[in-house]
This record gives sequence, structure tokens and C-alpha cells, in this order.
Amino acid sequence: MQERRKPKIAVALTYRQEKDRTPVVTATGQGRTADRIISLAREHGVPVEENPSLAQALYKINPGQEIPVELYEAVAILLSYVLELGTKVRNRKK
Repeated sequence: MQERRKPKIAVALTYRQEKDRTPVVTATGQGRTADRIISLAREHGVPVEENPSLAQALYKINPGQEIPVELYEAVAILLSYVLELGTKVRNRKK
């Protein structure tokens, strides 16, 4: 029996500390749209993190909506990682 693969999904988040109460979903997509979201992120130097279970949970949120309370901790861990990664990249460029 062949296992059916789930289509790739991607979710883009934004968080502006001075403006947003919580992170906001800015884009969601699957298949080719997911590939395009990932491609655009990389082209613009936006960190990309693969976390299928978190992406699946965030995919259910409409673009423009804040993330729900239930996902605060998971997204906070992700943002912490991304900020740390960005700091390391900037320090290497110095």
C-alpha cells in the first residue's frame, strides 16, 4: 500500500513589536503557492523554518488574522530562533 503524501504547505508570519499585539499570518499556500512563498522569502533574506506540524496549525488561519492564543508558545519559540539566527548572520557580515 502506497502512502499518500500531503501537499507541501507554507505560512508567512509578520510581527512588528511596536504595532502588532501578536504575530499575524500574512500568507498561506500549498503546492506551487507554498513553493512561491518559500522562494520569495529566500529571495528577500527572510528566514525559512520547516516545521510541518506548526505550519499545518497556522495554515487554518486566514491571512490578516492574529495567531490564536493556543499557538503563542510555539510561535514564540520559532520567532526566538529566527531572531537568534538573524543576529548570527549579521555578526558574520561584520
